[in-house]
Amino acid sequence: MQESTKRYEHDQSDDNFFRETVVKFLTYWPVFLILIIMSLGGAWLYLRNKVSVYAITASILIKDEKKGLGDSKALEALDMFGSKKIVENEIKVLQSKTLAQEVVKNLHLYSPVTSEGKFSDRSAYITSPIQVVVQNPDSLKPFQKVYFAFYPQSQEVKINGKAYAIGKWQETPFGIIKFILNKNYHPSAQKLRLYFTLIQVRKAAREITGRIKVTPSSKQSTFVELGIEDEVSQRGEDILNELIAVYNRAAIMDKSSLEANTLQFVEDRLKYVVNELDSVEGQLQSYKAQNNITNISEQGEVFLQTVSANDQKINDISMKLAVLDQVENYVRGKEEKGNIVPSTLGISDPVLTQLLEKLYSLEVEYEQTKKVVPENNPTVVAMVDGIKKIKPGILENITNQRISLKAARAELITHNNHYFSLLQAIPKKERELLSISRQQSIKNNIYTYLLQKREEAALSYASTVADSRVIDRAESSELPVSPKKTTVYLISVIMAFGIGVGFITFKELLNHTVVSHTEIERYTSIPILGEIVFAQAKSPIVIAEGKRTLVAEHFRYLRTSLGFLGINSRKKKILVTSNISGEGKSFITANLGISLSLIGKKVCLIELDLHKPALSNKFGVSNDVGITNYLLGQNNAEKIIQRTETNNLYLIPSGPLPANPSELILNGRLQELFAYLEAAFDYILIDTVPINPVTDAHILSPLCDATLFIVRYGYTPKVFIQRLEEQNRIKSLKNIAIVFNGIRQKGFGKYGYSHSYSFGYEYVEEGKSSGQFRRRIRSYLNV
Repeated sequence: MQESTKRYEHDQSDDNFFRETVVKFLTYWPVFLILIIMSLGGAWLYLRNKVSVYAITASILIKDEKKGLGDSKALEALDMFGSKKIVENEIKVLQSKTLAQEVVKNLHLYSPVTSEGKFSDRSAYITSPIQVVVQNPDSLKPFQKVYFAFYPQSQEVKINGKAYAIGKWQETPFGIIKFILNKNYHPSAQKLRLYFTLIQVRKAAREITGRIKVTPSSKQSTFVELGIEDEVSQRGEDILNELIAVYNRAAIMDKSSLEANTLQFVEDRLKYVVNELDSVEGQLQSYKAQNNITNISEQGEVFLQTVSANDQKINDISMKLAVLDQVENYVRGKEEKGNIVPSTLGISDPVLTQLLEKLYSLEVEYEQTKKVVPENNPTVVAMVDGIKKIKPGILENITNQRISLKAARAELITHNNHYFSLLQAIPKKERELLSISRQQSIKNNIYTYLLQKREEAALSYASTVADSRVIDRAESSELPVSPKKTTVYLISVIMAFGIGVGFITFKELLNHTVVSHTEIERYTSIPILGEIVFAQAKSPIVIAEGKRTLVAEHFRYLRTSLGFLGINSRKKKILVTSNISGEGKSFITANLGISLSLIGKKVCLIELDLHKPALSNKFGVSNDVGITNYLLGQNNAEKIIQRTETNNLYLIPSGPLPANPSELILNGRLQELFAYLEAAFDYILIDTVPINPVTDAHILSPLCDATLFIVRYGYTPKVFIQRLEEQNRIKSLKNIAIVFNGIRQKGFGKYGYSHSYSFGYEYVEEGKSSGQFRRRIRSYLNV
């Protein structure tokens, strides 16, 4: 049962703490409202001057033998040298500064035109009628803010009063430049002041590469997505489209270099073979004419056909050996990366072809990667090691093929020698004719073979396409992605709340006075008998018959609560004191006395604050004669009791202020006065001096039945409440209870009662406003 009670009290405490914390902040809602309005205004100004940024995206498909399909089978059949790209490497190429520099030069981004504004400058990529082209962008000198004016009627641009014609290279202080019409020009409704800036190509390229994002759509896909954010959507689209175009052109150039080398090799061989074929055919014609021979015998025809077939095979082998020699020289003698791989014309060994393709792929990858990262990068070092490791395998394969080809050629030569021995039976002239015809056949076969290979190489060269395909051209978002208005406004509101909470918390931390009944309960176990709202009234008397204000109702509640202190017909003397002056003990005494008199009780108020009396002034009663005169024996009790304007309410003023109040109180006559008053009145309220720093209240407390200790909202220091608890432990004040006075309004009710749990009251006359908004705000800020 005890544990259940403790748990209930703990839950109640948590609930009260949460509730009061929420109410504490909610009661400052005007402060939050002002902060939110100011914050939203600041957000609006920020958005008004902040440049909007748009998101531009594009996508391409890259051939990758590891991940996806390439181009159509027809083009793949023509593409004898189809190199396989790796998506990861192509992403690095797309992000390279080399391609970015080409984009900068092609779009003239090294000379951006800007419009000058009152608060901020903005790009005039589409609002400028002209663009600035530099003859040699790689060597331009940077310039800042070159103002110009364009005159469409005369097609001139004026800079510092000097005119420059459109479309002509001209010497200027900024270098050799040319002004061209802007194809993206969209006239602005406002008159713009324009200027252009010259930026180094490398610097502009770095700025672009820092903004371009290139990412694969997924690990198993060869789709690559490109993105960039730009304040001008058209410029962002142009940058991505131009980047893709530059990338494709570079890829085609790399890929077509091998086909061009093969064509050149075939052309060179054809020139040599044509000369030899012409020479042999000339010899054949001359020999036939000189010896009057027209045909070869049947035996000679058989010999010629057999030997010619072998000769063609020998020539094929010789060409393959020559190609192997070229490949070997390339592998052994290649010191610089990036040289063109020699032709593999006629070589059909799949192992060697695969090794050469792998070597070429690694070297292309190396060339592209080193444009992006330095030579000592681990990736580049690994590629160089891979190239070095693959070369021995190629050389070993070449050696084995050479041995095999030479053996086959030797066997064919042996067969031909056998036929040559049979040729001795044929007449000499016919034998010589057969020899010349044989040479003609050999050269003709070589010529036919080379013509065929040239056509194949030419078709492959003509069908060279980039290993990427544009899926989606660059397209901008319709709405800006930055700044996001909703986010900015939301952050501004959050900041307003944060500042408000911080301000209130800081204000509460710095506040050393009591501002809630919770703080009183935290520092002392003395019960709170009642709470009195702050009364914004000119008169100190706030309660009267028929008055229905909130403060009047609070005094009625306090009147009822006196019974909890055991106040009755026999115990009727109530001492009213406080910690320090100004906490409202005289105010409480006067109005509580009136409240008791309104229910027909006969009440006597005693002004026993003999240091700074204030009670008599509240009723307009003279204090020329009072309790001091009684204590000195100068007057009896009947002479010092004065009637007030309120029925049943009487007052004993302080009288002349004595030099020794404490000693005067202890002379014994006060007990006689109390006995007399107890017989004549229903209630006796004694307004005495504060306990700090004098002891009058401690002297009077044993003579009274109860003590009302006044604590004032926002005035009484918290440390005094702690000291009061110490005094309560030693029972220095008899039957003590606290009255929490002057509670400030923290809400905006309009009629009758308006309270926020036990500390957010407002004094409002029925049907009347409580005051001006400005005064309320000042009260919140404690200014």
